[in-house]
Amino acid sequence: MGNPESHSSSSAMASGCVPDIWQWIKRLPEQWRGGSYSLQICNSPSMNQSLNLVVSKHSESQPLNLSFSICTELHDPISLWSSNYSTLRSAPTTSLSAIFLHDIICGVVRYGPYSNSRSLFRLPNVQISEDSGKTFNLAFFTLAILVSIYEAPSNLRHEFIKNISAQLMRDEMRYAAKKLMLMLGSNAEELWMRSVNLGVTNWTMEGLRSGDGSPSPFTVFSYALFASRLWKVQVYCPVVAMIMEHPSRQTKDEKLLFSLNYQQLEGVIQFVYRVTIKENWIDVIVKVDKLRCDLVQLVSETLMARQGYGSDEKHCPSRVSLQLTPMAQPDILSVSVTPASIGSGVSTHEAVHLRPWKFERAVHGNTASLGWFLHDGAGGREVFSGEPRGLRLPRPRSWLRDRYTSPGRPSTRCGGAIFAGDEYGEGVCWRMRPAAAGKTVEWEVRATVWVTYWPNKKRTPPLHTETRMLEVRELLQLTVAE
Repeated sequence: MGNPESHSSSSAMASGCVPDIWQWIKRLPEQWRGGSYSLQICNSPSMNQSLNLVVSKHSESQPLNLSFSICTELHDPISLWSSNYSTLRSAPTTSLSAIFLHDIICGVVRYGPYSNSRSLFRLPNVQISEDSGKTFNLAFFTLAILVSIYEAPSNLRHEFIKNISAQLMRDEMRYAAKKLMLMLGSNAEELWMRSVNLGVTNWTMEGLRSGDGSPSPFTVFSYALFASRLWKVQVYCPVVAMIMEHPSRQTKDEKLLFSLNYQQLEGVIQFVYRVTIKENWIDVIVKVDKLRCDLVQLVSETLMARQGYGSDEKHCPSRVSLQLTPMAQPDILSVSVTPASIGSGVSTHEAVHLRPWKFERAVHGNTASLGWFLHDGAGGREVFSGEPRGLRLPRPRSWLRDRYTSPGRPSTRCGGAIFAGDEYGEGVCWRMRPAAAGKTVEWEVRATVWVTYWPNKKRTPPLHTETRMLEVRELLQLTVAE
């Protein structure tokens, strides 16, 4: 940083370093006479231009009057985004960082589908501490990538997004993202993720239209929480980032593309467990408490009706697979699913029919597998595996019509699926050696979700069906104690 009275720039990216926004703010001087400071976020080598963060003072007198902005700069800065003016009686970095973080959160949410909603004014008062650096940096880089998607000049956008995406994909940012979600709370978390994934969808769709194959800056995002007798995995993924399994090509119907792609999968997987200690063994029993998969629209109803086929044409969950594997393999004596009990290394299988869904559970070695399958009402065919047989007939079977509103619908009115734990028996039991008592052990959960589109109310040719898939893996912890 140079003289605060001039517009100076710290070229953190010139040497290939990742800019640390948190530390840069902490090093700002407490006493200013005016002017601004700037930090380079990333640059475009081909255009010799940079994306900078600028903090400016707007008053010579106390209290301090500051604002942050994100600018492109060659010779003169061009502002792409600006925060509110922040008024402080002094300039402690924690106060300045907390105010800026709140402005960042508001900035991200305002790029989302609820930018005119009153929800913006109910954002939490985020708490900043000395160890908040990585979380703060992640929040800022998320805003920077959305600003690049929506505001950056077209000749700079691709390089800016590529550079910032690389910063967001670093391993340390995964834990920071989880901390940010907990800091936001569930309501603001949903607003944040829908805003981010709307940006991802817009960028991906722009790449499809231009044919340049621009990679998505994000894919699936998940995090795990564990508390006493409870495990929870939260999942978010824009439909455009899911793997296309069937068919291998996109439809050319622009309106259908809009309806199908401007959606986000939101999932919650919740387990409850209990530990029972006996004289010669320990039982760890895990049960699905709740499983929810929703397809959430990323644009308003008005825009969806104008540019798509409305909210009725979208994917619905068609298959969910969960695999639970204990990482402490030497401590496992056996594993069982009710009602059958088996020894380790043997496989068993059980199915429960819940029309039009079928639930299956099985054990392979020390891994428990749980699966939910949506079935075709015509012939019992699994929906995720292809197109329905009766769809080409003049009058398809009734359950395919109005599948989000009919009494026998296979999904919720919003197009999701919810499964309650009391439908599936007592769960899975791992029998462990007595030596495991008191240990903190990990289970890996691997969740795979398929979503399928079959025409709902749309009946105009050509016929298009598709299935997409995502997979997440998380580690869950428990302490082997009653």
